Amino acid sequence: MQAAESTLQSQRPFTDKFAREKADPRMSIKPLRILIADDHDIIRRGLKQLIHSHPGWEVCAEAKTGREAVALAEQHNPDVIVMDISMPELNGLEAAQRIHKMLPKTGIAILSLHFSDQLVRDIVAAGARAYITKSDADRDLVSAVEALSNRRTFFTARAAEILLSGFSDTRSAPAPETSPRERLTPREREIVQLLAEGNSSKEVAVALGISVKTAETHRANIMRKLELHSVSELVRYAVKNQIIEA
Repeated sequence: MQAAESTLQSQRPFTDKFAREKADPRMSIKPLRILIADDHDIIRRGLKQLIHSHPGWEVCAEAKTGREAVALAEQHNPDVIVMDISMPELNGLEAAQRIHKMLPKTGIAILSLHFSDQLVRDIVAAGARAYITKSDADRDLVSAVEALSNRRTFFTARAAEILLSGFSDTRSAPAPETSPRERLTPREREIVQLLAEGNSSKEVAVALGISVKTAETHRANIMRKLELHSVSELVRYAVKNQIIEA
Protein backbone atom coordinates (compact mmCIF):
# COMPACT_ATOMS: atom_id res chain seq x y z
CA MET A 1 0.00 0.00 0.00
CA GLN A 2 2.81 2.39 0.94
CA ALA A 3 4.64 1.52 -2.29
CA ALA A 4 1.52 2.34 -4.32
CA GLU A 5 1.12 5.68 -2.52
CA SER A 6 4.80 6.45 -3.14
CA THR A 7 4.34 5.71 -6.86
CA LEU A 8 1.29 7.98 -7.04
CA GLN A 9 3.18 10.81 -5.30
CA SER A 10 6.09 10.49 -7.73
CA GLN A 11 3.70 10.66 -10.68
CA ARG A 12 1.67 13.58 -9.30
CA PRO A 13 4.11 16.39 -10.32
CA PHE A 14 4.06 15.16 -13.91
CA THR A 15 0.28 14.77 -13.83
CA ASP A 16 -0.17 18.25 -12.34
CA LYS A 17 2.15 19.76 -14.98
CA PHE A 18 0.21 18.01 -17.76
CA ALA A 19 -3.08 19.27 -16.33
CA ARG A 20 -1.75 22.84 -16.17
CA GLU A 21 -0.50 22.67 -19.78
CA LYS A 22 -3.83 21.24 -20.92
CA ALA A 23 -5.68 24.05 -19.16
CA ASP A 24 -3.32 26.69 -20.58
CA PRO A 25 -1.72 25.50 -23.88
CA ARG A 26 0.63 28.50 -23.88
CA MET A 27 2.68 26.82 -21.13
CA SER A 28 3.73 24.06 -23.54
CA ILE A 29 4.59 26.46 -26.41
CA LYS A 30 8.10 27.79 -26.76
CA PRO A 31 8.03 31.58 -26.26
CA LEU A 32 8.75 33.85 -29.22
CA ARG A 33 12.08 35.52 -28.46
CA ILE A 34 12.40 39.09 -29.71
CA LEU A 35 15.41 41.41 -29.79
CA ILE A 36 14.69 45.14 -29.85
CA ALA A 37 17.22 47.73 -31.03
CA ASP A 38 16.77 51.47 -30.68
CA ASP A 39 19.06 54.14 -29.25
CA HIS A 40 16.18 55.93 -27.48
CA ASP A 41 15.27 54.53 -24.06
CA ILE A 42 11.67 55.71 -24.29
CA ILE A 43 11.15 53.93 -27.62
CA ARG A 44 12.60 50.68 -26.26
CA ARG A 45 10.32 50.88 -23.21
CA GLY A 46 7.30 51.39 -25.44
CA LEU A 47 8.28 48.45 -27.64
CA LYS A 48 8.78 46.25 -24.58
CA GLN A 49 5.34 47.11 -23.26
CA LEU A 50 3.72 46.21 -26.57
CA ILE A 51 5.64 42.94 -26.79
CA HIS A 52 5.06 41.88 -23.17
CA SER A 53 1.34 42.55 -23.54
CA HIS A 54 1.18 39.70 -26.05
CA PRO A 55 1.02 36.21 -24.46
CA GLY A 56 3.95 33.97 -25.36
CA TRP A 57 6.30 36.78 -26.43
CA GLU A 58 9.41 37.87 -24.57
CA VAL A 59 12.23 40.38 -25.10
CA CYS A 60 15.44 38.37 -25.02
CA ALA A 61 17.82 41.33 -25.45
CA GLU A 62 17.99 45.10 -26.00
CA ALA A 63 20.52 47.00 -28.12
CA LYS A 64 21.30 50.73 -28.24
CA THR A 65 23.52 50.70 -31.35
CA GLY A 66 23.59 48.81 -34.62
CA ARG A 67 26.89 47.18 -33.73
CA GLU A 68 25.46 46.00 -30.42
CA ALA A 69 22.39 44.64 -32.23
CA VAL A 70 24.59 42.48 -34.45
CA ALA A 71 26.54 41.13 -31.46
CA LEU A 72 23.41 40.40 -29.41
CA ALA A 73 21.71 38.74 -32.37
CA GLU A 74 24.67 36.38 -32.72
CA GLN A 75 24.63 35.71 -28.97
CA HIS A 76 20.88 35.14 -28.50
CA ASN A 77 19.73 33.93 -31.95
CA PRO A 78 16.28 35.58 -31.59
CA ASP A 79 13.23 34.59 -33.59
CA VAL A 80 12.42 38.21 -34.49
CA ILE A 81 14.30 41.52 -34.38
CA VAL A 82 12.58 44.91 -34.22
CA MET A 83 15.17 47.51 -35.14
CA ASP A 84 15.29 51.26 -35.67
CA ILE A 85 16.80 52.34 -38.97
CA SER A 86 18.79 55.24 -37.45
CA MET A 87 21.24 54.11 -34.78
CA PRO A 88 24.77 55.19 -33.86
CA GLU A 89 27.90 53.29 -34.93
CA LEU A 90 26.00 51.15 -37.43
CA ASN A 91 22.62 52.05 -38.92
CA GLY A 92 19.69 49.65 -39.07
CA LEU A 93 20.10 48.77 -42.76
CA GLU A 94 23.75 47.78 -42.36
CA ALA A 95 22.99 45.89 -39.15
CA ALA A 96 20.06 44.08 -40.80
CA GLN A 97 22.23 43.05 -43.72
CA ARG A 98 24.86 41.54 -41.43
CA ILE A 99 22.30 39.80 -39.24
CA HIS A 100 20.40 38.39 -42.21
CA LYS A 101 23.61 36.92 -43.60
CA MET A 102 24.46 35.41 -40.22
CA LEU A 103 20.92 34.34 -39.17
CA PRO A 104 18.79 33.98 -42.33
CA LYS A 105 15.86 32.45 -40.41
CA THR A 106 15.52 35.41 -38.05
CA GLY A 107 12.74 37.78 -39.09
CA ILE A 108 13.74 41.45 -39.12
CA ALA A 109 11.36 44.40 -38.85
CA ILE A 110 12.70 47.89 -39.52
CA LEU A 111 11.29 50.93 -37.73
CA SER A 112 11.57 54.35 -39.34
CA LEU A 113 10.29 57.86 -38.84
CA HIS A 114 10.14 58.32 -42.59
CA PHE A 115 8.66 56.65 -45.64
CA SER A 116 10.04 56.70 -49.18
CA ASP A 117 10.03 54.45 -52.22
CA GLN A 118 13.80 54.00 -52.14
CA LEU A 119 13.80 53.27 -48.42
CA VAL A 120 11.34 50.41 -48.91
CA ARG A 121 13.60 48.90 -51.57
CA ASP A 122 16.71 49.36 -49.41
CA ILE A 123 15.03 47.64 -46.48
CA VAL A 124 14.12 44.59 -48.55
CA ALA A 125 17.60 44.50 -50.11
CA ALA A 126 19.10 44.45 -46.60
CA GLY A 127 17.15 41.28 -45.76
CA ALA A 128 14.39 42.79 -43.62
CA ARG A 129 10.91 41.45 -44.23
CA ALA A 130 8.79 43.99 -42.37
CA TYR A 131 8.67 47.78 -42.37
CA ILE A 132 6.88 49.87 -39.74
CA THR A 133 6.71 53.63 -39.42
CA LYS A 134 7.10 54.76 -35.82
CA SER A 135 3.87 56.74 -36.02
CA ASP A 136 2.00 53.47 -36.69
CA ALA A 137 3.97 51.20 -34.36
CA ASP A 138 1.13 50.93 -31.82
CA ARG A 139 -1.14 49.64 -34.56
CA ASP A 140 1.25 47.61 -36.73
CA LEU A 141 3.94 46.14 -34.46
CA VAL A 142 1.96 43.12 -33.26
CA SER A 143 0.81 42.30 -36.80
CA ALA A 144 4.37 42.60 -38.11
CA VAL A 145 5.84 40.35 -35.43
CA GLU A 146 3.08 37.78 -35.93
CA ALA A 147 3.77 37.76 -39.67
CA LEU A 148 7.52 37.34 -39.21
CA SER A 149 7.03 34.55 -36.64
CA ASN A 150 5.09 32.66 -39.34
CA ARG A 151 7.74 33.28 -42.04
CA ARG A 152 5.61 35.93 -43.76
CA THR A 153 6.31 39.53 -44.67
CA PHE A 154 4.57 42.64 -43.37
CA PHE A 155 4.35 45.77 -45.49
CA THR A 156 1.72 48.47 -45.69
CA ALA A 157 -0.38 48.63 -48.85
CA ARG A 158 1.72 51.54 -50.11
CA ALA A 159 5.02 49.71 -49.48
CA ALA A 160 3.72 46.54 -51.16
CA GLU A 161 2.66 48.61 -54.14
CA ILE A 162 6.18 50.04 -54.42
CA LEU A 163 7.75 46.58 -54.31
CA LEU A 164 5.34 45.14 -56.89
CA SER A 165 5.89 48.15 -59.12
CA GLY A 166 9.64 47.69 -58.87
CA PHE A 167 9.32 44.01 -59.78
CA SER A 168 7.18 44.88 -62.81
CA ASP A 169 9.61 47.58 -63.93
CA THR A 170 12.58 45.20 -63.85
CA ARG A 171 10.78 42.92 -66.33
CA SER A 172 9.99 45.61 -68.87
CA ALA A 173 12.55 48.38 -68.39
CA PRO A 174 16.34 48.52 -68.66
CA ALA A 175 18.29 48.14 -65.44
CA PRO A 176 18.51 51.45 -63.55
CA GLU A 177 21.80 53.13 -62.90
CA THR A 178 23.57 52.09 -59.72
CA SER A 179 22.73 54.49 -56.89
CA PRO A 180 25.56 56.13 -54.93
CA ARG A 181 24.68 54.00 -51.91
CA GLU A 182 25.06 50.81 -53.92
CA ARG A 183 28.42 51.91 -55.27
CA LEU A 184 29.86 51.85 -51.75
CA THR A 185 31.05 48.66 -50.09
CA PRO A 186 29.61 47.68 -46.68
CA ARG A 187 32.85 48.80 -45.01
CA GLU A 188 32.72 52.15 -46.83
CA ARG A 189 29.11 52.71 -45.75
CA GLU A 190 30.16 51.96 -42.18
CA ILE A 191 32.95 54.54 -42.45
CA VAL A 192 30.53 57.10 -43.93
CA GLN A 193 28.38 56.76 -40.83
CA LEU A 194 31.32 57.10 -38.43
CA LEU A 195 32.65 60.17 -40.26
CA ALA A 196 29.20 61.75 -40.49
CA GLU A 197 28.80 61.23 -36.73
CA GLY A 198 31.85 63.45 -36.23
CA ASN A 199 34.64 60.90 -35.80
CA SER A 200 38.14 61.68 -37.05
CA SER A 201 40.11 59.26 -39.24
CA LYS A 202 42.02 58.17 -36.13
CA GLU A 203 38.79 57.50 -34.23
CA VAL A 204 37.40 55.57 -37.21
CA ALA A 205 40.58 53.49 -37.27
CA VAL A 206 40.27 52.67 -33.56
CA ALA A 207 36.55 51.80 -33.87
CA LEU A 208 37.14 49.43 -36.78
CA GLY A 209 40.51 48.03 -35.76
CA ILE A 210 42.33 49.30 -38.86
CA SER A 211 45.30 51.60 -39.37
CA VAL A 212 44.86 55.36 -39.65
CA LYS A 213 46.35 55.19 -43.15
CA THR A 214 43.73 52.61 -44.21
CA ALA A 215 40.95 54.77 -42.73
CA GLU A 216 42.21 57.80 -44.64
CA THR A 217 42.42 55.78 -47.86
CA HIS A 218 38.82 54.65 -47.39
CA ARG A 219 37.78 58.24 -46.74
CA ALA A 220 39.44 59.47 -49.93
CA ASN A 221 37.84 56.67 -51.99
CA ILE A 222 34.40 57.44 -50.53
CA MET A 223 34.66 61.15 -51.35
CA ARG A 224 35.75 60.30 -54.89
CA LYS A 225 32.95 57.75 -55.46
CA LEU A 226 30.26 60.08 -54.14
CA GLU A 227 31.78 63.15 -55.79
CA LEU A 228 31.86 65.00 -52.46
CA HIS A 229 34.39 67.61 -51.42
CA SER A 230 33.83 68.28 -47.72
CA VAL A 231 32.69 66.67 -44.50
CA SER A 232 29.56 68.84 -44.49
CA GLU A 233 28.60 67.40 -47.90
CA LEU A 234 29.24 63.91 -46.51
CA VAL A 235 26.96 64.64 -43.56
CA ARG A 236 24.19 65.84 -45.90
CA TYR A 237 24.61 62.65 -47.95
CA ALA A 238 24.36 60.52 -44.79
CA VAL A 239 21.20 62.33 -43.64
CA LYS A 240 19.58 62.15 -47.08
CA ASN A 241 20.22 58.39 -47.29
CA GLN A 242 19.09 57.86 -43.67
CA ILE A 243 22.49 56.59 -42.59
CA ILE A 244 22.26 59.03 -39.69
CA GLU A 245 19.44 61.16 -38.32
CA ALA A 246 19.44 64.92 -38.85
